[in-house]
Amino acid sequence: MARRRAGSKSAAAFRTISEVAEELQLPQHVLRFWETKFDEVQPLKRGGGRRYYRPEDIDLLRRIRDLLYSDGYTIKDVQQFLEDGQIEVPRNLRRARQGGRPQSDRGQTAQGDGEGASGGTDASSAPAELDASHRHELEQVLAELTAARDELRRAGLDAGD
Repeated sequence: MARRRAGSKSAAAFRTISEVAEELQLPQHVLRFWETKFDEVQPLKRGGGRRYYRPEDIDLLRRIRDLLYSDGYTIKDVQQFLEDGQIEVPRNLRRARQGGRPQSDRGQTAQGDGEGASGGTDASSAPAELDASHRHELEQVLAELTAARDELRRAGLDAGD
């Protein structure tokens, strides 16, 4: 990873869209546009729609950028490379392609709410199936929420409740 300013994040930390845009030397709107063109590019979204990119998201974006800008391929070419498996996509990012179409609700997992291409009736889209990466992410969110709740309770008690 690139060198960061003081207080830098670890290599495994999630990055905001501004950090990714700076690292890849791309405008933020290009990253948002690529989300609509490449099913595998689906950063996590949290409060207010803020995007958080995993290290594997950034690696994929870097590969897409190089194919488009350095190697001269078109978006359709890169889409085909992804579909044919000519570009290595980490397992946790591959799930987005199962429906065959871009997901309109990016805050959901692929086919998560029945609005995907398969209508949510396919047995392979069972919401109970979580890979280790997604389970870990959910556990981290739960831990953050629990800590915030506990802090709010403590603050409420300190305020004279």
